[in-house]
Amino acid sequence: MNQLILIGGYPGTGKTFLAKKIQQRFPDFQMLSLDDIKEENWDVFGFNNQEEKEVLNKKSVDDYYTKMEEHFQQRDYVLSDYPFSTKQKNRLEYLVQHYNYQVMTIRLTADLDVLYDRQKKRDLEDSRHPGHLLTAYHKGDVLSDDVRKDNLLEYGEFIERCKMRGYDRFSLGYLYEMDVTDFTDIDYEGLFLRIWGCVYG
Repeated sequence: MNQLILIGGYPGTGKTFLAKKIQQRFPDFQMLSLDDIKEENWDVFGFNNQEEKEVLNKKSVDDYYTKMEEHFQQRDYVLSDYPFSTKQKNRLEYLVQHYNYQVMTIRLTADLDVLYDRQKKRDLEDSRHPGHLLTAYHKGDVLSDDVRKDNLLEYGEFIERCKMRGYDRFSLGYLYEMDVTDFTDIDYEGLFLRIWGCVYG
């Protein structure tokens, strides 16, 4: 049966890192990332204010579903990571039912204080795309350390987002939940065995 793996959960839980590990173990899966699509569109089009950024983000969401549907039409195995919430559930549910896909959701959770510190550290790294932090961006813009610090998400807003948006409640199909508060405690082999059973068993 056709397979879709969704890696969801709170921001800062290491979804992209986990997706790469899964793809290394299961190379049949095609990676599809909404954040990658957003960053591509920010680089191509740029934005001068929050309104323009929102327009690009909506385009990116449409592009994401278009690419997912193309994968489904080709009967690809698909792996996708994002802090999924109720906003995405109906459309994803429609697509997997329409194309007869079996779904496994890997939902990552962790202590929110740990995640705030982890996300803050990530946003300060040069490898983090500036578009995530800014309300005006054009390709080639380089952020100084001070600008990055000035545009970090406040602790209270981060906690509120995590609690209000339902990242910890999203699931579609078979659910496998992992606590990633401490990366050294993660049982990757146990997860891989579960994926193997769901996909190839």
